[in-house]
Amino acid sequence: MMNSAITIGTRGSKLALWQANWVKSALLEKSPSLSINLVVIKTKGDKILDAPLASLGGKGLFVKEIEEALLGSRIDLAVHSMKDMPAVIPPGLAVGAIPKREIPYDVLISKHGLRFSELNHGACIGTSSLRRAAQIRHARSDITILPLRGNLDTRLKKLDTANSKLDAIVVAAAGIKRLNLENRITEYLDETIMLPAVGQGALCIECRENDTGVAGILAKLDDPETRTVVMAERAYLNRLGGSCQVPIAGFGKIEKNAFFLSGLVADLDGKTLCRDSHSGPVNLSENIAVMLAERLMAMGADKILEELKSYAQ
Repeated sequence: MMNSAITIGTRGSKLALWQANWVKSALLEKSPSLSINLVVIKTKGDKILDAPLASLGGKGLFVKEIEEALLGSRIDLAVHSMKDMPAVIPPGLAVGAIPKREIPYDVLISKHGLRFSELNHGACIGTSSLRRAAQIRHARSDITILPLRGNLDTRLKKLDTANSKLDAIVVAAAGIKRLNLENRITEYLDETIMLPAVGQGALCIECRENDTGVAGILAKLDDPETRTVVMAERAYLNRLGGSCQVPIAGFGKIEKNAFFLSGLVADLDGKTLCRDSHSGPVNLSENIAVMLAERLMAMGADKILEELKSYAQ
């Protein structure tokens, strides 16, 4: 019998709290007798804001401390952005639910309302994502990338500052929509310009593998189509051995009973870019994802990955 009191672990940013409170409301809607409280946990990624994510170890920076609290039974479930999740979940933990995905694309927020193609030669775009930076450089080699860390509010404030060198920033559409800031969006960047990160726009609700009570309740929030697509994207990432230290993008979708996956691996300056797509039956989505990863490696992504790993060391 499951305890009717549940503790949710979350980061403390405005977006993370929105996500955790959304999960809380959704759980209470399904199981009104539950008592749910939130615990804010500060992660390494929240504490160190003056260094690029890639130099700090990449994926896992925003989840490790929360996962440790979950394994130590200090919390009962954790709410993460799926794109922050390492390709492999620690032993003893499980993805209890992946709710319906929000829009997965990236958006450009421009200081003067200029679209990506309209930005002046040499314009400065802020991002600390190697994936975003490489694709921006590939599309427009004249653009200057400035490192930009911090939560969504912080990044918007840095753009808005009067003496800011930034002309625009690129961020995930999902966070902007969840915080009701859509009026700030200058342009949705379609996947021909900016292929999203694996899992972007989706939430990961994590629980202990052996906690059948919590797992049973979380199952009510799971969206089967989103889970199929996102878990395939993660299988692709896992096959590539990807992290925030490597510019990897991957975006899947289901259309007309078929699964489609587009993938990309780039070097840091965006000059060399391996990109391909693969499709097939939905029930073979993870096999399709692994095959796409192997095709990209055969195209030269393996050499890019090796070079970036040695560079990171």
